[in-house]
Amino acid sequence: QVQLVESGGGLVQAGGSLRLSCAASGRTFSLYAMGWFRQAPGKEREFVSAMSRSGGTIYYGDSMKGRFTISRDNAKNTGYLQMNSLKPEDTAVYYCAAKGPTYSGRYYDKREDYNYWGQGTQVTVSS
Repeated sequence: QVQLVESGGGLVQAGGSLRLSCAASGRTFSLYAMGWFRQAPGKEREFVSAMSRSGGTIYYGDSMKGRFTISRDNAKNTGYLQMNSLKPEDTAVYYCAAKGPTYSGRYYDKREDYNYWGQGTQVTVSS
């Protein structure tokens, strides 16, 4: 199995940027598709972005397109989420997730697709 640890969250003003990291350990990260989700207080966990195990296919939630960029460095067993032009409505706990091991080249955008989750990192955007 794989363990995931997110970092990089914090408090930022609207219009600012943050880069989240997801450090994976336990198994070869390149065998896992990855995704980012977020959950605001009182709301359901929401899809943010997903990437295939090789990084060849990527998908974003509608409100993230053009502002967020997902990436991964399989040699470092780490995934990333670069968030630019942040808005107060982006405030949430952000979770990294992994699905695998898999040999599929697809991404996954459903919570139930993922079998491993990190503990989350808080992102707060002030107006």
